[in-house]
Amino acid sequence: RMKAGGFGRLEGARDAEPMSQINITPLVDVMLVLLVIFILTAPLLASSIKLDLPRTDAATGSAEAARSISLVVDPAGQAYLEDRPLSLAELAERLARTAAQDPGTEVQLRADASAPYGKVIAVLGVAQKAGLTRIGFVTEVPADAAPAAASPGSR
Repeated sequence: RMKAGGFGRLEGARDAEPMSQINITPLVDVMLVLLVIFILTAPLLASSIKLDLPRTDAATGSAEAARSISLVVDPAGQAYLEDRPLSLAELAERLARTAAQDPGTEVQLRADASAPYGKVIAVLGVAQKAGLTRIGFVTEVPADAAPAAASPGSR
C-alpha cells in the first residue's frame, strides 16, 4: 500500500534519495532587506566632507527651490562646490555659469562652526556677485531641542 506524502513523495518508496536542493527564499528576503536599507541610506552618505555644523532650534530648509547646489566651507576655510575643492576664482566662474543657466538656483551653504568668519563671508560674496541671491544656511538641530508642538505650555 502506497500513501502520498506532503510533498508528493510516496511513503512506501524508502530507496529514493532525499531532496538535496537549497531553499533560497530566506536568502532572497535578506538581500531585499539589505537593498532597501542601502537605498534609504545612500543619500545620507552623499557628502564626504566631515563638518561640525552650527546648531540651532529654528526650522530650516525650503521645499520650494527647484534646483540647489551644495557649497561647503571646511574648518580650514577651503571652499568646495559639489564636493570638489575650488579656489575663489574657480568658484566665481562656476557659480557665474550656474547663475547664467538658472538664476533661481539656491545655494545651500554648509560651513563648519570653526571655519574662519572671513572665509565664509568671502564665499558668500562670490556667490552673490555671481548672481545667486538665494542662499540657505544648513545647520543641525540639537539633540536636546524639543519640537515646538511638544512643549508643555502648548496644551
